[in-house]
Amino acid sequence: METQRATPKTIDEYIANYPPEVQASLQKLRRTIRAAAPEATEAISYQIPTFKLHGNLVHFAAFKDHLSFFPTSSGVEHFKAELSAYKNAKGTIQFPLDRPVPYELIERITRFRVEENRARAAAKKKKAG
Repeated sequence: METQRATPKTIDEYIANYPPEVQASLQKLRRTIRAAAPEATEAISYQIPTFKLHGNLVHFAAFKDHLSFFPTSSGVEHFKAELSAYKNAKGTIQFPLDRPVPYELIERITRFRVEENRARAAAKKKKAG
């Protein structure tokens, strides 16, 4: 699915590069993350959609046969048992396009990452203050 394209400047531009059925999954993934992290800002980082809250929160991307969700290594590790049905690595999870995407699990992982980033930011502020 990936081809040589101009680097998107927004998540809307990124999603527009995919077929309608993949766009629908990407938009639902985006809404799921937004629901779990309403204070996060959207960006493109590493040429993929990114949500930021006190630093990078989560990223996502589309590939030929799957969607990837990047909740950092701590997000993958914390939900390791629930993610055992999916191909995953240190900081990424792959959800095959021919299977239902576990949006509820993605929402819980994102909420975990929000709390993790908030705690890290509070600790930095306390240390600096």
